[in-house]
Amino acid sequence: MHEFSIATSLVESLLEIANNQTATKVLSVHLKVGKLRLISLDQLRFSYRILSKDTLLENSRLEIEETPAVKRCPNCAYHSEFETEDTFFHFTIPTLKCPHCGTNLEIDGGDECVITKVRMKIPSQGSEPEPSIS
Repeated sequence: MHEFSIATSLVESLLEIANNQTATKVLSVHLKVGKLRLISLDQLRFSYRILSKDTLLENSRLEIEETPAVKRCPNCAYHSEFETEDTFFHFTIPTLKCPHCGTNLEIDGGDECVITKVRMKIPSQGSEPEPSIS
C-alpha cells in the first residue's frame, strides 16, 4: 500500500507550504496523478484524511485529477493515449514500438504525481480574498 507513503509525503509538503505562508487553514488541494502511477485514488484519499487530522489540513478538500498515459514517437509525429491493464507496470514499463516507423516510443504523460494548487486562509492586513498557491 504505497498510497499511505505518498499521502504522508503529500501532507508533509502541504504543511511546509502552509507554515511558510503562515496559513491558518488549508481549504483545498489539487493534485495531478498519472495513470501510470497505479495509485488507488480511494486509498490515497483515505490516507490523506487520516493523516490530516488535527493539522491545518483537517477537513480540506483533496481534488485529484487523473491524467492519461500518453506515448509519443521521437522520430515521427505519432502520439496516443494508452491503457495499463497488466500489473507488471508496477515494476517496469515495457518497450513500446511506434506503429508507424518502429522507433521506441517515449512516455509523454501519465507518470506524474504533483501538487498543482493549494487554497488556504492566510491572515490578511486588509479584506483581500484568500490566496491560492499554484
